[in-house]
Amino acid sequence: MIRSTLLALLALGLVVAGEPAAAKGFDSSAAAPVQHLTIEQAAKFGKQIERELASKDARVGIVFRTGRPRDKLPEGIAYTHGAFWVHRAIKTADGRSLNGYAVYNLYHGDGTTLALDRSYLKQDWPTDFTRGSHVDDVAVIVPSPEMQRRIIAVIDSPSYARLHNPSYSLVANPLSPKHQNCNSFMLNVISAAAWGSDDPKQVQANLNAHYRPSLVRAGLLMRTFGPLADSRLKTDDHKGPIRTATYESIAAFMTQHKLLQQAYVLNRVP
Repeated sequence: MIRSTLLALLALGLVVAGEPAAAKGFDSSAAAPVQHLTIEQAAKFGKQIERELASKDARVGIVFRTGRPRDKLPEGIAYTHGAFWVHRAIKTADGRSLNGYAVYNLYHGDGTTLALDRSYLKQDWPTDFTRGSHVDDVAVIVPSPEMQRRIIAVIDSPSYARLHNPSYSLVANPLSPKHQNCNSFMLNVISAAAWGSDDPKQVQANLNAHYRPSLVRAGLLMRTFGPLADSRLKTDDHKGPIRTATYESIAAFMTQHKLLQQAYVLNRVP
């Protein structure tokens, strides 16, 4: 009874303001994209982001999109899914080699081939990323040149997979090793690149010492019954307030430790 009632309230958006967004707004899925942008608009937006990163001479950009309308997101959360955009030679279907950006994501399962609360790593392309956007802007972090080199080294090594924890939570606590989402996974890669260790325990220790996650405003009802309504909404890794990794807190962390060149919002050109 409680589960069915909560599911209905979540669907209608009636469980304490902002709570349904916590269940639906942190998108890290490779499932059918939202229809905010047509395929042509998404492709154009992807090219715009590529040109923007190229203008910064960025071999690596960290880009964040929004998978829900902003008024459906929890207070203080502006972006919901992030990925590494890496500039490299790309082989085309006809055997040509072109330079462009490949996008490195963590996605949760689709509930059919993989459980919703399990995740996997996937490399796809700019249009795949922008088709998942529900607004007309993205947030961009351009790491420092040295950090770009180090991040690529991690991505191209066995360390990348080693840093992945497939136990997925929409609001994973980045200061706990229990669960992971796309942003906390990227944070682990950034930590490994910054401090030169892919040992999960050392990565966790460095983050616990130097990173401050973002607060997610979530009521007691969501925290208590959320896991019953959505298997992705795990909160057992939080002892106090629910905190998770976001664009804002990752940018603040990288700024504090001089790991970036620039962090900013890029608006889509119609």
